[in-house]
Amino acid sequence: MTLIIIIAVVAVIVLWGVTAYNGFVKADNSVQEAFATVDVYLKKRFDLIPNLVETVKGYAKHESETLEKVVAARNAVGEAKTTDEKVANENVLSGTLKSLFAVAESYPDLKANQSFQDLMGQLKTVEEDIANSRKYYNALVKKFNIKCESFPSSLIAGMFHYQRKQLFEAGEGERENVKVEF
Repeated sequence: MTLIIIIAVVAVIVLWGVTAYNGFVKADNSVQEAFATVDVYLKKRFDLIPNLVETVKGYAKHESETLEKVVAARNAVGEAKTTDEKVANENVLSGTLKSLFAVAESYPDLKANQSFQDLMGQLKTVEEDIANSRKYYNALVKKFNIKCESFPSSLIAGMFHYQRKQLFEAGEGERENVKVEF
């Protein structure tokens, strides 16, 4: 009788371990898929930026410093090797795009240009898609991180080297209030 109880307890523990491990595999794959979705939208924005910069260049030749910062931030995103680097560089790029939009606001002829309006519309749509996919990614990362830190699943996380994942957070420049003047 004692042997049956011991076998039952061991079977329950093994079953729990397998289930917990499979849960981590599923959660990790979901986070990776969500990041890939974010990455698709970031790539769309990455590809759109040179067209936008070239359009602005024609109107705002003396704003080269702002344009250079946008291009440098875009290049840094392209060179990122890890997820953490990509997240950090994307936040910098978002901040430099705000500077580009501020420059564009200073040029009424540019704002009236159809190419510029089309590019801005596309960029607005992509930015909305990025925001939505970041929310989805962050929701999955939150679930994954809770799973990594909660007992007893933290035991499985430790055994199989699952670690907290980084959330997409707003960069420093994105937290500042937008100045509106009339």
